[in-house]
Amino acid sequence: MPRSKRAQKKSLTQTSKKGLTLKQKLIDEVQSCAEKYDRIFTFSVHNMRNIHLKDVRSKWTDSRFFFGKNKVMMRALGKGPEDEHLDGLHNLSKHLRGQTGLLFTNRKKAEVLKFFDSYRVADFARSGDVATETVVLEPGPLKIDHCHSMEPQLRQLGLPTSLVRGVITLTQEHEVCKKGEKLSPEKGRILKLFGYQMAEFYVKVTGMWTKESGDWEAFVKSKTDRSETMDTEESEEEEEEEEEDIADT
Repeated sequence: MPRSKRAQKKSLTQTSKKGLTLKQKLIDEVQSCAEKYDRIFTFSVHNMRNIHLKDVRSKWTDSRFFFGKNKVMMRALGKGPEDEHLDGLHNLSKHLRGQTGLLFTNRKKAEVLKFFDSYRVADFARSGDVATETVVLEPGPLKIDHCHSMEPQLRQLGLPTSLVRGVITLTQEHEVCKKGEKLSPEKGRILKLFGYQMAEFYVKVTGMWTKESGDWEAFVKSKTDRSETMDTEESEEEEEEEEEDIADT
């Protein structure tokens, strides 16, 4: 019997380390944009959806957005006055915590704030999101655009359904969620099937650095959320390792 190819061992001695190259590329691009554009805005994205972020990018083709590893972007901008790339950038670096991005642009402050204050898109909630309303499904034929073959999947999601003359029917009243409760994957799927949008995608601009003056202006008070706490509590060993990698380039 021939030996299975899956059982073969592959040596990793010849593999190339791409992480270091990507880090250095990010550093170079961030520094290049800092020199090219007049302003840098920091922002956070709520209810991240790639499709909506792509739409934002398409409306700002004259600017650059960066979502990268915070510590690498901090290295590019400078952590202190002694190593900052341009005057005042170390003040911006202090605010790279959690899910924070950078917007490099020549557009005015008023235009940036006006756009993002008004750009909000409703979307379907996901697992872990909080329900914004109580949803109760009434018994009877379900008004969803799906064929009868979906009935077993609905039962797996927890819905008391059955097929009545080929029509998916809810046999009894069913409470999907209560307002304020955290949604499970199953509840999020049910809400999407029935068209309940409980999430909102939006971008919050948190601060601005101006090249001409080198000044940093914070628009909101910094808050420590779960993601920020995770970011600031990274082990010293991991941080030193990353700094050594970048320093070697």
